[in-house]
Amino acid sequence: MTRTIITAALTGVLATRDQCPAIPYTPREIGEEAARAAHEGAAIVHIHARTPEGGPDWSVETFAQIYAEVRARSDVIINFSTGAVGIPAEQRIAHIKELKPEIAALNMGSMNYAIYSERRKEFIHDHVFANPFKDISFFLKTMNDANIRPELECFDTGHIGNTRPLIHQGILNPPYQFSLIMGVLGGIPASTRHLVDQVDTLPPQSHWQDLEEGRMAKSNGELVAKAARMCKELGTEVASPADARKQLGLEPEPRPAPAMNRTN
Repeated sequence: MTRTIITAALTGVLATRDQCPAIPYTPREIGEEAARAAHEGAAIVHIHARTPEGGPDWSVETFAQIYAEVRARSDVIINFSTGAVGIPAEQRIAHIKELKPEIAALNMGSMNYAIYSERRKEFIHDHVFANPFKDISFFLKTMNDANIRPELECFDTGHIGNTRPLIHQGILNPPYQFSLIMGVLGGIPASTRHLVDQVDTLPPQSHWQDLEEGRMAKSNGELVAKAARMCKELGTEVASPADARKQLGLEPEPRPAPAMNRTN
């Protein structure tokens, strides 16, 4: 029986400790958070690198430190982000090319990406998240060359449709792994009706996942534990990292952290 794969997105891309005090920043904190998520049942951890102050960090060295900290604590599948605003495509993919995680995020379309405070009646973040097909194709070919599975991040139904030419070209191959990210201002609203519509538009041989929003959690482990309980209540089994590797067609053994100079 196919088991349910739980992914924990450990940091997010924009939220800081001002919005959620539990968000990890340093490689060690991210490694510890990954271990908590894995302990509660997560098979995959999705990771954005941060500076010690909480800003985005795209250096290969920081991602290498994160890789080592995560792998030192568990055999969970590592999924590194490639999403960024105002960063050249070569820099957005450099850590993927160099470190070769098992999975890398592939953002499937452009959008307005914003966070709006209703209390303050102002935008806290307001960006154009640009992902033209030339960049998507470049990222995908780089992942293919490094034997890295793409996680197809879709913030709207049109982003799902953007996979069609890539499948036709033969550079995007099954099984497809979709992350249906809902509720971001500029993307599809978070509702059951919209989720059903998105799932109905997925190509055959697709895996998909969705993320919850609402109550503030104290850790990713808390969210993963809730997801695992829900799976059991619905009569499904939670996939271990080994199960997930088999179902997604990954190598059976976890990829070790690359041998690079690291500091904590």
